[in-house]
Amino acid sequence: MRQESKQKAAAEMMRRINRVWLEGDVEGLAPMVHPEIVMALPGFTGRMEGRDAFLAGFRDFCQNAKIHEFRDHDYQIDIAGNTAVVTFQYEMLYERSDGRYHSTGRDLWVFQNHTDGLTAVWRTMLDLDEKLA
Repeated sequence: MRQESKQKAAAEMMRRINRVWLEGDVEGLAPMVHPEIVMALPGFTGRMEGRDAFLAGFRDFCQNAKIHEFRDHDYQIDIAGNTAVVTFQYEMLYERSDGRYHSTGRDLWVFQNHTDGLTAVWRTMLDLDEKLA
């Protein structure tokens, strides 16, 4: 597979992941993430290990927040062998019981290419800025 094709496949997988969780289908993420996925929390203040913990974070957010706007842009995709690193900037306006928030930052995902396609193996969020809207 050519470099361009690999980049396109990684971009499509990332957009699919965003579409699925934004629709609230957290269980739909399960086949797209490795059972041993690791998420470094923003600022590297902690980590979550494993698919169950990873999905629990999405589940909590989806059950307790109402997303009013989400915009992703400035995708950057690097390919090395069977690994893809995808980063993008995002802006999100959401509401929780304690208020309405405007959040921006850069999301960074690492994917491995397996026989059945790309699987997310690592994630973190960089430059996170969250303010009351």
